[in-house]
Amino acid sequence: MAMTATEKGKGKVEVFNSEEDLSVSVAKYTADLSDKFSKEKGTFTVVLSGGSLIESLRKLVEPPYIDSVDWSTWQVFWVDERVVPKDHDDSNYKLAFDGFLAKVPIPPGNVYSINDALPAEGAADDYETCLKHLVKSGLISVSAATGFPKFDLMLLGMGPDGHVASLFPGHPLVKETEKWVTFIKDSPKPPPERISFTFPVINSSAHIALLVCGAAEAGSVHAALGNSQNSDPLPVQMVSPEGELVWFLDKDAASKL
Repeated sequence: MAMTATEKGKGKVEVFNSEEDLSVSVAKYTADLSDKFSKEKGTFTVVLSGGSLIESLRKLVEPPYIDSVDWSTWQVFWVDERVVPKDHDDSNYKLAFDGFLAKVPIPPGNVYSINDALPAEGAADDYETCLKHLVKSGLISVSAATGFPKFDLMLLGMGPDGHVASLFPGHPLVKETEKWVTFIKDSPKPPPERISFTFPVINSSAHIALLVCGAAEAGSVHAALGNSQNSDPLPVQMVSPEGELVWFLDKDAASKL
């Protein structure tokens, strides 16, 4: 079961009968982009998020992809992180390491985790400095349109409230236009302290895959993809990349469309 929405700016929408079918499709989509960018420029810059997203990448660690993907070209980043030690259960790094990174041969030096020894503001500044260095060295591309870093693929999830990364509805950070990486100390969802890419960075991406599963998210999916006019858009409605946006939805998440 798949349908396509062609509304300008809303991207391509794919709906799957099950999360299993969705994860199969996400793996192929990711592997195809990995192959494309690795052949074009020798690197593939991938941005991960937390939540159920990592579980939906599980097919990449199985045949054929575990053998066919050129993992040595992957450069891995995080769209957001909780300000906790890397071995803490709330850590997005730990989630990604346990569920994905530990199972694929990406060189450890190609994995750019957030400095967990710093407080929120310092960690955000440190990560932005790291990204600027990698842009200067040519490892991360730059958007000709915006001057912000242009990642090859950003893999995003969405919360039931429509938040993406650690950018929450009604929070001032959704309007940040200058910083690459920002911090939040009053997250409405615990833990309270996090760092996050800003929308200018998210929207400079070449490709964004938005993975959403479950009926709890159906209302926000409808707000983003339905015809309702929302004067105060949800963060997920502000995801509008320069390049390609593909929504991967299971039928529960798409149930109100």
